[in-house]
Amino acid sequence: MPPLFNKTFDVLSNMLTYRSKRHQVILSNVTNIDTPGFKAADLTFRKDLREAMVSKGKVQMIKTQDRHMAPELNKNDPGNYETSETEEAVKLDSEMVNLAENNLMYNTTVEMLARKFRTLQTALRETK
Repeated sequence: MPPLFNKTFDVLSNMLTYRSKRHQVILSNVTNIDTPGFKAADLTFRKDLREAMVSKGKVQMIKTQDRHMAPELNKNDPGNYETSETEEAVKLDSEMVNLAENNLMYNTTVEMLARKFRTLQTALRETK
């Protein structure tokens, strides 16, 4: 029996987790803007970043079904990213841009997840 929720639900929920954690990191940057010696931080994808650096930008593909191919990389795994410091001081303008972009991406992800649930709800109603 196929699962009720497909991989899209997992990807979207993991993306919400990522966006939430990135929001916390960006707010930490803004909060510590006047702290002497504080360096800006952001989230990076540990495993995937290392793999991309080793493969020099080439993405390895694996065959999951006979008719299509999909990348191995799972950038939405909640345990697959870490906070990394940059070498520059916090700039309020760039942090506000990052915050606005992250907020927009979070809201977009919520909307996509809501649409998936509405589609599932419609399918369930029509099978009655």
